[in-house]
Amino acid sequence: TLDLTSRKTPCFLKFSEMEKMANIQAEINEVQPEVHCCQTIRSSLQFYFTGKKCEILQDMNRHLEAVLKKKRALRKRLIKPRCQESLPIEATFHKYIVELLTEAVTFIEKLESHLQALRSIPQIPNITRNMDTAWTKTELLVMELEELAEQILKWRELQKEVCSD
Repeated sequence: TLDLTSRKTPCFLKFSEMEKMANIQAEINEVQPEVHCCQTIRSSLQFYFTGKKCEILQDMNRHLEAVLKKKRALRKRLIKPRCQESLPIEATFHKYIVELLTEAVTFIEKLESHLQALRSIPQIPNITRNMDTAWTKTELLVMELEELAEQILKWRELQKEVCSD
């Protein structure tokens, strides 16, 4: 009976609301260190990756500086003709050198096709099997085409007979 007759007074409602707010604040206080930890980890990871990028850029910068220091020497080497540094060839061998160079050029031109041929060697059994099956299919199609041609010729003769009658 007391439970039925009791009613919630505004005082107790405020008290329950205050209790809920205290519980929520306690949860926030519990989660706050974890959030702070995650934020510090995130900032440290950003710092780490930024440091790595900075190191890479510094390495590239050092390399480019070294190239710029050697720029004059590189220019001289690029401008200087290479043929003066090669071994002299006697005039009697010039003809053979020209032939050798033409053969080398043709070899280099055909090098890719030779490499492709070498790469295809392990696939030759599969290719021959495929060719055999294609050949048998072609033979079947030829036989069917011959039968069809015979049927067309017979039909043509029948049509001629019907038209002549």
